Amino acid sequence: MILMAEDSTEKIGAEDVADTEAAQPRRRRTAARVDTAVESAEEVTELAAKRRQSGKAGLNKQLVFGKYDPKDVVITDGSMADYVNLDSYIYPNIFGRRSKQSYYESHISVVERLINKLMRGGTGKKIGGKVVRTEGRLQGKKVTVMRIVKNAFDSVSKQTGKNPLQVLINALQNSAPIEDTTRVRYGGISYNVAVGISAQRRINVALKNIALAALIGAFKNKRSLSDALANELILAANNSPDSYAIKKRVEGERIAKRAR
Repeated sequence: MILMAEDSTEKIGAEDVADTEAAQPRRRRTAARVDTAVESAEEVTELAAKRRQSGKAGLNKQLVFGKYDPKDVVITDGSMADYVNLDSYIYPNIFGRRSKQSYYESHISVVERLINKLMRGGTGKKIGGKVVRTEGRLQGKKVTVMRIVKNAFDSVSKQTGKNPLQVLINALQNSAPIEDTTRVRYGGISYNVAVGISAQRRINVALKNIALAALIGAFKNKRSLSDALANELILAANNSPDSYAIKKRVEGERIAKRAR
């Protein structure tokens, strides 16, 4: 009888436990899923790192406009070498991502800086005996100006047989002024004083003059803007006195020499 009683109590206890387990809500097993989640996260990070590395390698191998290799470009001016960016992108446009960094312009490709200088609505003043008015046709039209620069590079490549990026760098080195003047007021008298120009400003002035020369060459002329830009790049690269950018550099340095 005792054994039977023990068996009955054991049966009753098992039934009660089964009832209580059925009454409670089922809980999911989280341990195994946590492990799989950790493994999947690690795999995702590894894949992301591999994609970043492959993406960087792909960007380094890209050519400007899909044609021109910046690795072959040589910069002979040591002062400008640290401020000329030759990062290779198929379409030179970083969308202003580094605008809050110091020396922002040094992080932009020199081709994009030329594009930005051409995106203007004109000055409305007499420059070289002509009034440059584009009526805002190029303001904000970056894709249009990018196409103009691409056509100009193609024209430079056909005419010279050289890498147009090297032609652009040579044009910048030849047309970048070394000295400039600034107006100083002392004792109620204002006069000009010769000052040196930083490498960053030298590049900015050269790009501005090249862009203005292209606008002047295409203003009221049957020549397209891309052809005018290509012609100015070739003339400035050859240090020709017919280049507008070279004329502006010589004129500015002559005025600075008189103001010493």
